[in-house]
Amino acid sequence: MIRVQPMVEPLDRTVSFYDQIGGEQGLKELVERFYDLMDLESDFKELRETHGESLDNAREKLFLFLSGYLGGPDRYISQFGHPRLKARHMPFSIGSVERDQWVICMGRAMMDQNIPEPIMDRMLQSFYGVADWMKNRDD
Repeated sequence: MIRVQPMVEPLDRTVSFYDQIGGEQGLKELVERFYDLMDLESDFKELRETHGESLDNAREKLFLFLSGYLGGPDRYISQFGHPRLKARHMPFSIGSVERDQWVICMGRAMMDQNIPEPIMDRMLQSFYGVADWMKNRDD
């Protein structure tokens, strides 16, 4: 009998992504690395330009949002109410370039934080869907 081995190990569905990436500390480090890369790497120039001079507010809000989005405490909702992501991002011009740079930058940040590949793949798939939905400009 031939037994086919799975290509990736199955994810433990009883543990949130939040916990699988290291809880509060792991998420803080991921968000910090994401914005550091955006600020330092020319590959993310267009994405960086959408954020204004300081990234401090964006860092804090992404951390708060991702906490709940990834299955941890709903910090964003407790402070700001429903995320209304599309409405809150309407002032920013978001096209395919910005969408792709956001997802690529997050992927690099996850690789730098040594997030296991099966978890990273699932998270990036979800992030791409949200980022694509956020587009408000035709290219």
